[in-house]
Amino acid sequence: MEIYQEFGFDAAHRFPGAPEGHPNHGLHGHSFVARVVLSGPVDEKTGFIADLGEVERRCLALRERLDHKYLNEIGGLEVPSLENLAAWIWENLKPELPALARVEVRRESCRHGCVYSGN
Repeated sequence: MEIYQEFGFDAAHRFPGAPEGHPNHGLHGHSFVARVVLSGPVDEKTGFIADLGEVERRCLALRERLDHKYLNEIGGLEVPSLENLAAWIWENLKPELPALARVEVRRESCRHGCVYSGN
């Protein structure tokens, strides 16, 4: 069984490793959507895999760190690709959400996304 929580954020970033003239070399922004998926057995007593209220609180705390920020200035996101962003979200949630199975990050306007399932 799986459950999930989504949260959105808007942020700016750039890819300093991209060559001059590449469209992503300069500062630009996106609207991102992250989906945090938890997997496991349903607890017979609670009826839950995990308390979604607690999952939501932890996701909103991460959202505050990302929303309307310059991602390159956040520790661990100096190269803020979708891949690195998904791994960063995983690393920040996994210790508190042991049932975390995967993190998905997408930019819907570009129809791009990334799925990360841990190391």
